[in-house]
Amino acid sequence: MAKKKTVKIKESIGLDIGSHSIKAVHLKKTGSGWKLLGQEIRQTMPAGIEYVPSDLSSNRFAPILAEMLKSMKINPKKVKHLVSSIGGDNVSIKQIKTIFLPEEELESALFFEAKKHIPISGGEMLLDYQVLNVEENTNNMNILLVATTKQMIQEHSDILTAVNLAPGIVDVEALAVANSFAFNSPIEEGIFIILNIGAHKTNMVIYSQKSKFFARDIGWGGYNFTKDIMESKDLEFEAAEKYKFEHGISKSGSNSTGTISMLDITEKTTEEQIALEVKRSLRFYVKDASSSDFRKILLVGGGAKLKGLREYINEQLSIPTEIFNPFVDLEMSSKQEGDPQFALALGLAMRPE
Repeated sequence: MAKKKTVKIKESIGLDIGSHSIKAVHLKKTGSGWKLLGQEIRQTMPAGIEYVPSDLSSNRFAPILAEMLKSMKINPKKVKHLVSSIGGDNVSIKQIKTIFLPEEELESALFFEAKKHIPISGGEMLLDYQVLNVEENTNNMNILLVATTKQMIQEHSDILTAVNLAPGIVDVEALAVANSFAFNSPIEEGIFIILNIGAHKTNMVIYSQKSKFFARDIGWGGYNFTKDIMESKDLEFEAAEKYKFEHGISKSGSNSTGTISMLDITEKTTEEQIALEVKRSLRFYVKDASSSDFRKILLVGGGAKLKGLREYINEQLSIPTEIFNPFVDLEMSSKQEGDPQFALALGLAMRPE
């Protein structure tokens, strides 16, 4: 995940099938790095239409994805290296420490170990792992465990096969988010916090070359910012969406002295909820990893560019905060633009074999 490995592939496609939109990135391997051949984003819900997230059907993805591939001039039957991702409540990731075991014993032992750490039913669990390192002084192994369900993988594969894509590598969102930073940034000391602000949740990843890996989902995203505005401004969904993109969480510019998402004093706004959950996670991390060298918070995802959010997070967490540009080291044409909401798709496309 953290090491830059030699990639033998010529072209790669990263596919981020989010709850509200699909992002696709098409890369070509060059001698010195990657060249961006194409990028595309499309919503899977009609713009301006209010919806209930729990009622969304997975059937909406395939027609949109087919249109995207056609627009990017990609023949799905000729795609040789496809990396897509899964996430949500049925995906768990955790770094653990265990005694040293030979490879032939490790997998079976980890399955039983995973039941202690990962809240997924063992009968339907699919488990993968990566040995991060073996400690010289104790000979203990630091291992990254990833688990999901068979049903989750099947539903994801069904979306791909519906558009004639052969399922390739399936990564988890948290690792892809970390890779978008690890593969596009110079090696730096310290711990970095990446917040991938999506439509219905925020992926929080704590990444470092030397310290413990941590990932969790925070249950607030762009949809919740819109709902805040609907309630505080008494607007319909479409008008609130427009207001959000125009004003963000900054002052409205009217006679009001509060923020646009100010609700009843007993309630917390979405930005407050996110900041509070990040604080809680950082406190847990410091206690668990015995390290607090937090260098920077990096915002990616569709909500990263929300006006006022970067400044708010910076103020609340007292950690330098910036919007991360995952395209910084890519060869691009003058017509192409870097966008933080493609970070996950780029992290997928850059993943080695």
